[in-house]
Amino acid sequence: MGEGIGVTDRVLAIDGGNSKTAVALVDVDGRVLADVRGPGASPQNVGLARSLEVFDGLVREAARRAGLAGGGPVATHTAAYLAGADLPKEEDDLRAAVGAQGWSATSVVGNDTFALLRAGTADGIGVAVVCGAGINCVAVAPDGRTHRFPALGRISGDWGGGGHLGSEALWLAVRAEDGRGEPTALLDAVIAHYGTATVAEAVQRLHFEEVEFDPHALCPLLFEVAAGGDAVARSVVDRLVEEVVVLARVSLSRLELLAEPVDVVLGGGVLTGTGGVVVDAVAARLGVVAPAARVRVVDVPPVVGAALLGLDAVGASPGAEARLRAAYESEVPVG
Repeated sequence: MGEGIGVTDRVLAIDGGNSKTAVALVDVDGRVLADVRGPGASPQNVGLARSLEVFDGLVREAARRAGLAGGGPVATHTAAYLAGADLPKEEDDLRAAVGAQGWSATSVVGNDTFALLRAGTADGIGVAVVCGAGINCVAVAPDGRTHRFPALGRISGDWGGGGHLGSEALWLAVRAEDGRGEPTALLDAVIAHYGTATVAEAVQRLHFEEVEFDPHALCPLLFEVAAGGDAVARSVVDRLVEEVVVLARVSLSRLELLAEPVDVVLGGGVLTGTGGVVVDAVAARLGVVAPAARVRVVDVPPVVGAALLGLDAVGASPGAEARLRAAYESEVPVG
């Protein structure tokens, strides 16, 4: 236990993604006192006020499960790593809002990809690329320098993410049917997905909102068709691999780490849910420009990274990290 840390000290960890929110309350020895999951509540998607409602509800539920009394502080320190904390102004607004909740005496707010990086490394040094609902990349050098991208979608140069890939699958199927694009097995796959006679019929139903357009649901279909050898679907997967490599390469280059033996952590449902299809290809291509880099898939949920960053901040002992990781080792990480 770190110097000056009392036995009653706790860390409140929040991993707030686009599709889910995870809250963990841990003590400074790394014991998990409570773990609560809820819906995604990115302020970019639902607004800051609603985000705080979701977060506070989950925090209070975690406190209840840990046997703590009702209102008031629940921890010594809050480590909140959130989707939507992409620009300095957003981080400032979220930092002030989280601090005003009264969950703890001190708090830190950062982008959720930093939690992924800490979850996948022993020291939080290296590069993390996440591809879930969207795509993002952050990097931290041994001397504390960081590199990151705005990650605001297409307007900030992004390519990838489950929604983007699913939309691409539909786009390619439409064009295959009407003659503007190349033949692809995505056509039959998309028709089967929507249960229509043609893709044109599916598009019409989507247009009139007779069915919900959930592009994320088409993303697994894209990988399935690509795995079957379809050249068109495979080209999209190859483009994703190249984008992940580009993000990592640029970050390593900006921090002068291309020749260093650092970790490149991959996470998010799109990457972790495809087996070695993307990961192996990323490792092979990145190895050409960064031969010392170690590509690895995160093996614990990102909320563990948020908790570890919190434990780092309060000076917990190394044994706390091992204990915390062991508590989550059977979980399949999600983005």
